[in-house]
Amino acid sequence: MSLRIRTIARLTGIREATLRAWERRYGFPRPERSENNYRVYSRDEVEAVRRVAKLMEGGLSVSEAIAQVRASPAQPARQDSRLMERFWAAVMVLDADAADAVLEEAGEQLDATAFCDTFLIPALREMASRLDVAREHLASALVRQRLRLLLAGMVSASDGPRGLLACPAGDHHEGGLLALGVHLKARGWRVTLLGADTPAEALHGACVQVRPDVVALSFVRRREAQAFLTVLSESLQACASVPMVVGGPGAREHLKTLFTLGAQYAESAEELIAIWQQVRNAQNRP
Repeated sequence: MSLRIRTIARLTGIREATLRAWERRYGFPRPERSENNYRVYSRDEVEAVRRVAKLMEGGLSVSEAIAQVRASPAQPARQDSRLMERFWAAVMVLDADAADAVLEEAGEQLDATAFCDTFLIPALREMASRLDVAREHLASALVRQRLRLLLAGMVSASDGPRGLLACPAGDHHEGGLLALGVHLKARGWRVTLLGADTPAEALHGACVQVRPDVVALSFVRRREAQAFLTVLSESLQACASVPMVVGGPGAREHLKTLFTLGAQYAESAEELIAIWQQVRNAQNRP
């Protein structure tokens, strides 16, 4: 699978400009070029960048970290692939226990964000094309349960900003929302998850109770323009003055409406955090 540099930056937390600088100075990572001359990266490159970032967190310089990764290349992608095939095999025979055991094993081998980005979310995305309805329901329930466990097991910062996360009324696909929660929590945020099919009145009650810094809504289901406008308007009114960041494929086709109503759009935790920081800086200006 080939990935663009923007996706690599989102998956690894390393800025696009930094990745380009590493490429110029160290020849790392090594993207190929698409027909349109865009940089494209493999899953192996994603994992190599993750390893460099982790080594730098441990105190190594960028040159030392890159040299170490080059000297001892890991093979997580192949291991992930074997685990994924075992997961699909268990799902195909409707063996929930065996499928869940594979998820447990994968979770033990990867950190929280890597488990989310390289295993759980790709599994959710592939289900519709791989499985019939019964098997998709079984697999989806297991993956969403694992995402919830992953999120619940992460330690929250006691004083971090708080995000209130929900899918709007009528939207039941919460996988992306759960993944957002994992990434925010990994970056020191406190997360309040309302989950799927959250009506406007429930959003209002939660905003009054927890006083979030940001409300994040995930629109996956496609809506006609008027239906989208109605749902988003009601959600914005329910959350009053709290900044609202909207994401998901169901919102991407209604960006003009979204911005006109006063919401913001983000495709990753990094983009959401950047929006929140911009809002906070604007509020702090004299």
